[in-house]
Amino acid sequence: MGCSKTDIVISQGAVSSQPSGIPSYRVEILNVGQQAIKNIHLHCGMFSSANLVNPLLLKRLAPDNCLVNNAQPLAAGTVIAFTYTTTFMFPLSVSSFTCST
Repeated sequence: MGCSKTDIVISQGAVSSQPSGIPSYRVEILNVGQQAIKNIHLHCGMFSSANLVNPLLLKRLAPDNCLVNNAQPLAAGTVIAFTYTTTFMFPLSVSSFTCST
């Protein structure tokens, strides 16, 4: 049994605005597969946030390279969620990962 890119589902949407008027977006990264997945990297452009995003959940390592869950395994059926605040929603997509054994 293996894992594939389609096992990682990323959803995000606007949730509210900060008192300053800057919008906030909630991101959920879900492993819908049957196997844990680790070392998940996302295409994330120049991701930044006016509020601190826990770097153990998402950390921008370089332009267009964000690390999910501190490279730790995301178990099957598990979701990681966080909120970021900025003037526009960043497109996020999986760039690489490793099937956990």
